[in-house]
Amino acid sequence: MRNNIGSRHGWHSTFSLKAIALLFVAAASTATALAAERSGKQVVESVCVGCHAEGKDGAPKIGDRAEWSKRASKGLSNLTQNAITGVRNMPAHGGQANLSDVEMSRAVAYMVSGGHATDTDKTYAAPQRKTGAQIVASRCQDCHAAGKEGAPKMGDVEAWTPRLKGGIDPLVKSAISGHNAMPARGGMADLSDAEMKSAVVHMVNQIAKPKK
Repeated sequence: MRNNIGSRHGWHSTFSLKAIALLFVAAASTATALAAERSGKQVVESVCVGCHAEGKDGAPKIGDRAEWSKRASKGLSNLTQNAITGVRNMPAHGGQANLSDVEMSRAVAYMVSGGHATDTDKTYAAPQRKTGAQIVASRCQDCHAAGKEGAPKMGDVEAWTPRLKGGIDPLVKSAISGHNAMPARGGMADLSDAEMKSAVVHMVNQIAKPKK
């Protein structure tokens, strides 16, 4: 009897195995290391300087070691998380949703150290407050449920297959930086890289589910 591998009404066995393998790789790390990330100095000079140069809206000035030390006393990770998710008058990701969490962590370290921090390749442990399912339900499905403006539909093997040729990380990078009609971070600047990755993984996982 002929099997139904590749059938639109059964398990997409061949692709499902690939998708599941990708998910295991993705689950090994909740943070996303992106290529060509800017240095802390570059981020500060292009983005952060707008407020931190003059201390706008209470922002600690660049070079004011006393103010930065006070804020960093509770831990650099806490300070970086505030920069990523937004705090008081500072918008999430400094108002630039396409900045990665690693770039934000480098910018914070650069300002805290008075311009002496050395950037490393170590990936920042991005905060995760929402699950991929929650993010997809609250935002991503607005476009991906029906394939609005060219967005690949959830569960559509043909639409997702070419997008997965390079694995999960390129898809996450596109979701973070924005692509075609999709705004950076899906228009939710306070989502961390880890949250974006979990949302992408959740959508990809729908491919491996049996068709009803």
